[in-house]
Amino acid sequence: MQISRKVHALKIPFCVTTPSGVVIERFVYSYLLYGSEICLIDTGVASSEQVIFDYIRRTGRKVGDIALIIQTHAHPDHIGATRTIKAETGCRIAVHAAEKAWIEDVDLQARERPVPGFASLVSGQVAVDRTLEDGDIVDLGCGLKLEVLHTPGHSRGSVSLLLLGYNELFSGDVVPVTGEIPVYEDVSELVSSIKRLRAIPGIHQLLSSWDDPSKEAEAYQRMDEGLAYLQRIHEAVIRVSGDDPSPEPLALCSRALEELGIPAAVANPLIAKSFASHLPLRDRKKIL
Repeated sequence: MQISRKVHALKIPFCVTTPSGVVIERFVYSYLLYGSEICLIDTGVASSEQVIFDYIRRTGRKVGDIALIIQTHAHPDHIGATRTIKAETGCRIAVHAAEKAWIEDVDLQARERPVPGFASLVSGQVAVDRTLEDGDIVDLGCGLKLEVLHTPGHSRGSVSLLLLGYNELFSGDVVPVTGEIPVYEDVSELVSSIKRLRAIPGIHQLLSSWDDPSKEAEAYQRMDEGLAYLQRIHEAVIRVSGDDPSPEPLALCSRALEELGIPAAVANPLIAKSFASHLPLRDRKKIL
């Protein structure tokens, strides 16, 4: 769908099956910026290229117009179709330096961050053409420029992108969604990153990867809700961990999920890592 003069959003559904057989229905947003060429922000899971290509053709553009893919980070649901799209279009790939290794060696990522069904989510590894750093300006031509904001926490090299002059903010997976499965590496960094985005004046649209687009006051509300959810998670983790200085990660994960009203059956090492990042802060009642 077209959400502004230059920006189009594609909501791409997919499923993940946990080791216990629980099927989790998910979605991820990819975004297209239309200038003289096309910039694609994230590519969804493997086979998402068909959704992306079909949309481009329906809107009167050519698949070959894709000149650049910017990855907000390197998780499977964001890089899944990258290899296929680059092979089809010859486009360039840009990502933060801290995420580069996981795109260029997906087997390394599968070992270091095992995700259920990883092989089915990613079409393969691909060479990165440009590494991004905080403060970089990516010139897309036709007056379109993106400012790179390093916003770690969900992952070490997560970036958000601000479309200058339009104040449209692409936040990747930085802002958690209340009630959804929490996945992040460092809660302290994540809180700081959300606060940094929250401090940007005059945001016109917040364009998340795992939440529907929100405008103006609602955008700031979504960030406030994300911060409040992290505080709620923190309180739940500290409560269920009790006096145990080193709780067993998956047991802690299951108990914390139940405390949050999320089925314990979805517990896995990724969520357990999210909750474990709260333990060094257990002496702090407030993390905001």
